[in-house]
Formats: sequence, C-alpha cells, structure tokens
Amino acid sequence: MTTTPPDVLRLKLERAFDTMDANEDGYVEWSDYQKLIDRFISVFQIGQTDPRAARIHAFYQMYWQELLRHAHPGRQKLSKDEYVEAIRLTSMDTSRLNVVEGSGHATFDCMDADGDNMVGKEAFGTFLRKVWKVAQPDAIEVFDRLDLDGDGRISRHEFLRAANEYFYSYDPKAPGSLLFGHL
Repeated sequence: MTTTPPDVLRLKLERAFDTMDANEDGYVEWSDYQKLIDRFISVFQIGQTDPRAARIHAFYQMYWQELLRHAHPGRQKLSKDEYVEAIRLTSMDTSRLNVVEGSGHATFDCMDADGDNMVGKEAFGTFLRKVWKVAQPDAIEVFDRLDLDGDGRISRHEFLRAANEYFYSYDPKAPGSLLFGHL
C-alpha cells in the first residue's frame, strides 16, 4: 500500500492559520493581523513613532490586501483552506509585493533593535514565544538550525534564507521549515 507524503507547505501554512486566528472562529481577517502587529509592537517595545512600527504595519496591510486579491472576490475573511491557497498564490506572485522578502525584512527589523543586522537567541526566542506562540525548546533548537555559520547570532541573510525555505521548501527538516517549530 502506497501512502501519500504529507504536503509540508500546507502543514506550515495551516499552523500559521491556527496562530493567526486569534479568536478561534475558523477565519482569519484583518483584525487578526492587527493583533499580530500589536504583539510585535508590544513584545519588542517599539514606540509608535519608531519607523519599525510603521514598516511592520505597512507590510501587513499590503500582505492582507494581497491575500484578499488572491482569494474569492469580495472576501473580507478567509477560512483555513482559503487562507492556505491565498498564501500559496501570494507567495508566488511578486508582481505587487514580494511576501517572502517583505515578511522576512519586516520581522527581522522588529527583532533587531540595535540595527546591527544580527539577532541573538533572546530576541529570536522572544519572537517565537511571544509573537508566534512557539514553545521554548523549539525556539532554541530552531535558532541553532538557522544560525548557519554557528556564530551564536542569526544574520539578516540567514533569516531571509529561512523565510524562503518556510514559504517554498517541501523538506520538513529544512531549517526554514522549522521556523515556527517542528511540523
């Protein structure tokens, strides 16, 4: 008997949906993204006048509009299946917004408080635990896997590579596939 391997991308995107659906009503809508933005700003103590606050907000507004553009016309909230499909289409269509690069940069900017293009274990663990609600053991293991050069920090380049793997890799063991914990 042949078994079909799991759709790794779908598993990753369904996990993202579960995290994004803040009120657990089975839909993701703009208010869920606003809550994510609020978590970024609160967790990383980003002031409202800090350019990082404007960037994370602008990115997610554009991202949400792209998700809606790739969903059924007129939708203002997305079911899990609609969300997964919209993200797949949005990540492939870079004609208006490169979601993969944009999310990587906007997220990294929030974690990189001193602007040195490096993130340590503490900031990365805080991002996973408090923004994305990933368990601590996963956070440290994921950090170590993303730190490709073993210098104890994740560079912007290493993080962007992980974002690409998250959105495009079918390998469940690729470092970027583990970005939000084990599948």
